[in-house]
Amino acid sequence: MSTGVLIVDDSHFMRNLLQQILEGDYHILAEASNGAEAVKLYKEYEPDIVMMDIVMPKCNGIKATAAIKKIDPDARVIMCTSVGQREKMKLAVKAGADGYVTKPFEEPSVRKALSDVIAA
Repeated sequence: MSTGVLIVDDSHFMRNLLQQILEGDYHILAEASNGAEAVKLYKEYEPDIVMMDIVMPKCNGIKATAAIKKIDPDARVIMCTSVGQREKMKLAVKAGADGYVTKPFEEPSVRKALSDVIAA
């Protein structure tokens, strides 16, 4: 059985890019465009890993990660951050993020982040 992934990003382009990188080796369970939707879909699908953008409308990725970790302390969340968002990344780690990748996405770094979190 392949690893189930929830992709969360307010950019449709970025969600598609992640989906293209992951297809074949991972099972995309669902996609969300904001943190509030991510929490709802996490409860519904119980993914193995969440690929979570930090900056989104309605509920950012840091708040969504904290909410997901409250529901499931064992949830595995990889933050997707733009270069130069070091302070936000520190907050994301405090919220429970297990790893991160930087945008623009490069396939090797996305796959390494996933394999590192799965192996941990």
